[in-house]
Amino acid sequence: MSFRRKLLLVFSITVFFSVATVAWIISIFVKHSFDRLNQDRTAALVAQFHREFDNRGEDIVRRVTAIASGEPAARVALTLNRGAPDYAPFLSQAKTLADNQRLDFLELLDDGGTIISSAQSPARYGYKETTLQLDRAGVKPAFLKREDLMDGPALGLFAMRTVNLGEKPLFIVGGRRLDKEFLASLELPTGMRALLYENLEPSFSPKLLIDSTNSVRDPQKLKFLIERTKEAGESRELIAWSDDRADIELMNALPLKGEGGQLLGVLLVGNSQRPYVELERRIQYVAILVGGSAIVIAILLSTWVAGRVTRPVEQLAVAAEEVASGNWNTQVQVASRDELGQLAESFNQMTRQLTQQREHLVQAERVAAWRELARRLAHELKNPLFPLQITVENLLRARQQGSAMFNEIFQESASTLLAEIQNLKGIIARFGEFSRMPTPRFQRTSMNEVIEGVLRVFHAQLTSNDRPPIVVRMELQPDLPIIAADSELLHRALSNLVLNAMDAMPQGGTLRIRTRALDHGGEIQVSDTGVGLTQEERDRLFTPYYTSKAHGTGLGLAIVQSVISDHDGQITVESIPGKGTAFRIELPFNLDKLSSDNVNKGSAHTGN
Repeated sequence: MSFRRKLLLVFSITVFFSVATVAWIISIFVKHSFDRLNQDRTAALVAQFHREFDNRGEDIVRRVTAIASGEPAARVALTLNRGAPDYAPFLSQAKTLADNQRLDFLELLDDGGTIISSAQSPARYGYKETTLQLDRAGVKPAFLKREDLMDGPALGLFAMRTVNLGEKPLFIVGGRRLDKEFLASLELPTGMRALLYENLEPSFSPKLLIDSTNSVRDPQKLKFLIERTKEAGESRELIAWSDDRADIELMNALPLKGEGGQLLGVLLVGNSQRPYVELERRIQYVAILVGGSAIVIAILLSTWVAGRVTRPVEQLAVAAEEVASGNWNTQVQVASRDELGQLAESFNQMTRQLTQQREHLVQAERVAAWRELARRLAHELKNPLFPLQITVENLLRARQQGSAMFNEIFQESASTLLAEIQNLKGIIARFGEFSRMPTPRFQRTSMNEVIEGVLRVFHAQLTSNDRPPIVVRMELQPDLPIIAADSELLHRALSNLVLNAMDAMPQGGTLRIRTRALDHGGEIQVSDTGVGLTQEERDRLFTPYYTSKAHGTGLGLAIVQSVISDHDGQITVESIPGKGTAFRIELPFNLDKLSSDNVNKGSAHTGN
């Protein structure tokens, strides 16, 4: 991945996570704020319900008190205290009094709880009221009570007062319904609503759920909350009315109990989550909009920054490649005074120093090479010159002693002189051979065929019974590509490597030769299991006239390196003392160096 793409990726990820983090934090704060607001609104609505409940109870108490202090109630009370009272004239009295005071329920009871008159159920005349605890003092506050009517049970808020005009008191019980009109009287904030469930049947019944608008959809979704409130008291739950998150409602359930502690109803206060969901969606929309805009800006900014930063870096990379290819005089343009400019200036200074050091190194190597050449020549020439000097001196002494002595040693001295002169000629020939390395003649060449030719030459030596056996293992890639090379020079170089490997294994061993294809050419590896090389020997291995052998000119590996270098290849060596040495040769295709004649010959050969 390029630096520009990395920079763009870093900017984009940074912007994305920054915007996402901010949006997430805002959403959390908004959620907490809405939760607190919902709690406050719910508490306010519950408090309002209790105030309205108490106000309505006080109103009912006033109305029932007014009835108890009125003349009709006094006449009924006086009649009740007579010996054998007749209640028939008062059968419709409760209905009249209830209508006057705008009460939904009103009953007149004697001291035994017998119904004298009932506004809501006239047919109950003469029946006993068993659900009330009659108190002669008659100072009870308003209370909830279930009332059984002809069309079914109902829930109402009641008050009771006593008329004492004799030994037998008259009890007056009146009340009003708790229905949608009562719920409609509550002042509800926007997004909130109140429902009332009348717990008048053993199991959950949707028809007992009352809303001020009679628009409760899917009442069954409230069943679990109501049942849990019956068992555990006050509860709350999120109710999803549809798949839309905006239709979620936080429902708080509060139990409503009667005079004896029995649960008669459940007040449900709902808080719509639509404002929060819509605000959350707006936050997400804004976050996406801001994030998208920021990413576009990040792309533009990263492109500009990357162009400003990477252009000098790319120039430095190109310049570094030129230096690696051998052009040590490469310089880059210094376009700024910042860190990149300082880097470019440092690079230029480095190449100048490299050029100077290379010149010094070349001069030092040249001097060292001449010194080594002189040392090697002095060493090689010293050995044959000493016998020559002794032989000539012997001839001179014999000449002085007379012809008889001279004739006696002349033949032997002449043979010695000719042998040493021949030795000198051989030394000079070897040095001359290295100095006259021919220029490669590039032809279409198969590396596998060259290797097979070398091993055929050394087959007799490798399998000779006069020395410990050397096992040859060839691992040649069959589909190795053709390269352009001088097969004779490669043959000569590989022969030197095979000879070195044989010399390194005086006790026998394994010679392994491998080939494999590379993207830019081919590779040859020659390895042995011989004595190996030390670090110092590896460092000086390709130096001309250097050898670690008792007998040798030190030109073999220098010739190998010269041949590989002339083919624009590379040779490296790896060695472990006591375990062996491996030479690795990389040769490029070099097909552009084929002459037209060679190309035509290769094509004709392929066609045949």
